[in-house]
Amino acid sequence: MTLVNQVALVTGAAQGIGQACAQALAEAGAHVVIADIAGDKAEATAEAIQAGQRRALGIQADVGDVQDIDRMVRLALDAFGQIDILVNNAGVTRRADIMDVTEADWDRIHRVNAKGVFFCLQRVAREMIPRRRGRIINIASIAGKGYVGASNVAYAASKGAVIGMTKLAALQLGKHNINVNSVCPGVTRTALSDANLAVRARQDGVSLEEMERRRADAIPLKRANDPEDIAAMVVFLASAGARNITGQSFNVDGGLIPD
Repeated sequence: MTLVNQVALVTGAAQGIGQACAQALAEAGAHVVIADIAGDKAEATAEAIQAGQRRALGIQADVGDVQDIDRMVRLALDAFGQIDILVNNAGVTRRADIMDVTEADWDRIHRVNAKGVFFCLQRVAREMIPRRRGRIINIASIAGKGYVGASNVAYAASKGAVIGMTKLAALQLGKHNINVNSVCPGVTRTALSDANLAVRARQDGVSLEEMERRRADAIPLKRANDPEDIAAMVVFLASAGARNITGQSFNVDGGLIPD
């Protein structure tokens, strides 16, 4: 699954799943652009990848801003001249009951998780079309497929949107030899999910350790994902082995959602 001399742009790549994806793509041979709202952390991740002898660039970018998306892509092109792989990973959420989701929650979540994913996809596709090649990998979630443990309904709706746009984008970009797929993580150990777990523990009046045990027990394989589990699927979808796979949404969830 070598990606030597390919260039990958990963959003939300300063930590968690995005960071693991950036590191795994670099290990497979790709040069990597790390984009994140936290520019200093993006640069730190880039420096870590460069220490492993791969070229990398850290960029501060807000994917909820279309002009900032354009700036991000132009900086990536200025540095590397091409983008072969896009990993649309940036996302936000918070733990909330359906009756507690506010308009501000809805707007914030969809601004990044749905709008950001689409306009990153569209902008990068403009660069891929003339070259007649590209891999676009959207990080969705099993929340978008009805997972009962979703952090909130707005988040579930935003990830359902990602799954839907993945299918349509694959159909419309296939004629340009661009593959579009999504990965749907289940429970994954990240700072974001740990914060949500802490909220649930407080709500249920139990210790964090007990909540972690309950979380694992609910998974058929009895373990939550590490970010590297998602990264492994991303590297496969970016590789030549996935050349005839497009329009699909793959669960990486230990069996939580039979799909």
